[in-house]
Amino acid sequence: MLWISLLIVPILFPVMVMAQGFGGPVRVIDGDTFDVGTVRVRLHGVDAPELGQGCTGADGATWDCGTWAADQVRARIGARIARCETVEMDRYGRTVATCTVARQDVGRMLVTEGLALAYRKYSMAYDLDEKRAVIAGRGLHAHRFERPADHRRAVRDERAAQNAAPDRECAIKGNISRSGTRIYHLPGQADYARTAIRTGQGERWFCSEGAARAAGWRRARR
Repeated sequence: MLWISLLIVPILFPVMVMAQGFGGPVRVIDGDTFDVGTVRVRLHGVDAPELGQGCTGADGATWDCGTWAADQVRARIGARIARCETVEMDRYGRTVATCTVARQDVGRMLVTEGLALAYRKYSMAYDLDEKRAVIAGRGLHAHRFERPADHRRAVRDERAAQNAAPDRECAIKGNISRSGTRIYHLPGQADYARTAIRTGQGERWFCSEGAARAAGWRRARR
């Protein structure tokens, strides 16, 4: 009997890993955040001023350069079709991506025109574009302003200072809701950290739950 041994050799196909692409019409949220179709996008490698962030002009007047930058971006790419490639997801659930409109790199366009800065913490792709914009005095670079990351840090520090108990023994937050309901929050409760105490609006700190209840506040449900 003739035995025939068959050697089965697996056929290996090359595997190509590609970035996840998507596209759609652009709706501008702020200078570096858009909706592209149904996807909320944080543009990779750039950092635009925050809405409400102030810049100071040559005449010493302060103006909202964050809203100005968003309006400039909206005028250039709002409602146009963008093609994007996913880089990662950020901690806020946004898709960090590079995008093009009419084959033009949106991030490079914004940095070149002085509407955003190179975000060197995450990418050096637009480093030289920003330096050229600074030399030319384009857009934001014709004014005095904080880098957006520094502005956000200052805002966080200010909020933290406002939320810090003036006395460690009196750390219960007596908050007043929009409806006028008086609610107190204990350290460790869900909304404690983000609750700011505005003493000018009647809110206050308490040293004990008994004192809070006696003053007319009720405990937060979570």
